[in-house]
Amino acid sequence: MIAGIVGSLTLAESLLVACTPAVSNGDSSVGTPERTNTTTPAMSSGQPESASDGEDPQATEPTSGLASREVEFPVTDAMLRAYLARPAGAGPHPAVLLCHENRGLTEHIRDVARRLASAGYVGLAVDLLSRQGGTEAVADSSQIPGMLSNQPPDQFVRDFTDGWRWLQSQPQVRPDGVGMVGFCFGGGVTWRVSIGLSEVRAAVPFYGPHPDPSELASIQGAVLAIYAGRDDRINQSIPAIEAEMQRLGKPYEKVIYPNTDHGFHNDTGSRYDAAAATDAWARTLAWFERYLRGS
Repeated sequence: MIAGIVGSLTLAESLLVACTPAVSNGDSSVGTPERTNTTTPAMSSGQPESASDGEDPQATEPTSGLASREVEFPVTDAMLRAYLARPAGAGPHPAVLLCHENRGLTEHIRDVARRLASAGYVGLAVDLLSRQGGTEAVADSSQIPGMLSNQPPDQFVRDFTDGWRWLQSQPQVRPDGVGMVGFCFGGGVTWRVSIGLSEVRAAVPFYGPHPDPSELASIQGAVLAIYAGRDDRINQSIPAIEAEMQRLGKPYEKVIYPNTDHGFHNDTGSRYDAAAATDAWARTLAWFERYLRGS
């Protein structure tokens, strides 16, 4: 179900606007994150490269024992580009879809995909600028947010759905359900894919713009929502989302990290907070362990 988002360019713009908050100069210490458990149910440019194991000098996450590569696969109206990282073993392994920020598919997001692979998952980071030749084909990176806002949000849902269908055809992938994580703009896309793709079993949107609460009934998986304490534009709609998830009996938790800014997980950005990012990633992997691998 993708009701309420088809053809809505206004919604696409809202995903971008909500991901560019003013930066506060307050205390950057993490403190104790606020956690709410609503329910407790039984948690490069160019052509694609060949898969390779070994050390990547640009990566934060060691790549020994991993296989990673750029991939392309055809969809109805385009050739979709993505970055794939997986454990080197045969598997099958559970899969996690990964959505980038409004900067496109960057090396940081590739690194996050490798972190997922290091934890035993097949990570697929779809490039939502595939129809424009991919993120790295954009000469002026400042144009990327606008290029994303000019695409209809239902296309983002279709692209990740097509990414999941492609993953299901890969012998290393467990095909019975998928997880998803995304950051900023990608957090908003994560909410929407969770609504539109019933096979999402576990989702972790990081400070993502929220959908309308009326759309949440279509979510079939468990949602762990991660927030920054000083992210007022995103956080003002938390109560409505939390209340509706609770009313629906959906598995949902939220964690708010005080004294942190939007984008705190990105270790290449000025708002990076190491303590909050480390804790949030540990919670993310625990969520996937409970609701994806354990299901």
